[in-house]
Amino acid sequence: MDKEELYIGASQFPATITTPTTTSSRATLSTVTLDPTTLSIKYISLLICFLLAFSCFIQSARHFVHANYLISTPSPSIPPKSVELAVIRGGDFWSVGLRALYFALNLLLWFFGPIPMFICSILMVLFLYYLDSNTMPLIEHEFDGSQVVRKVEERVSEIAMAIHMPSHQN
Repeated sequence: MDKEELYIGASQFPATITTPTTTSSRATLSTVTLDPTTLSIKYISLLICFLLAFSCFIQSARHFVHANYLISTPSPSIPPKSVELAVIRGGDFWSVGLRALYFALNLLLWFFGPIPMFICSILMVLFLYYLDSNTMPLIEHEFDGSQVVRKVEERVSEIAMAIHMPSHQN
């Protein structure tokens, strides 16, 4: 029964690496298993999570570019709802991509054992709760078109009066 010491991070806490046949009798920070099946599951899970995040970010960019194309098209026949839908879908894909990266951090810490993964999971839940809870209401933007029209009319009438008034020349 061979036991190897592994020092994790800058804090230099010893963690015992055990194989499925050996056990550690002393309390350690984290137990890391070198079982090939477990390691392959960890690698595949992390890879799938990164691929999901990448795919979501690509879809997000696609939808935002499509919305930009719709906005910049000079045709008035494009309904605003289709632009709105493209922007909302782009935002949704962006959000899912970020969530996949957040989850990948938990999977990455799983390589160092269940305790760091558990602690990161608890912190991630608190972090995501903080991001998802909206404590500050969004600003309601109301556009009063009549006020703008009045200001434009006043300015146009001022310019018209200035044009029609005879200038005083010496």
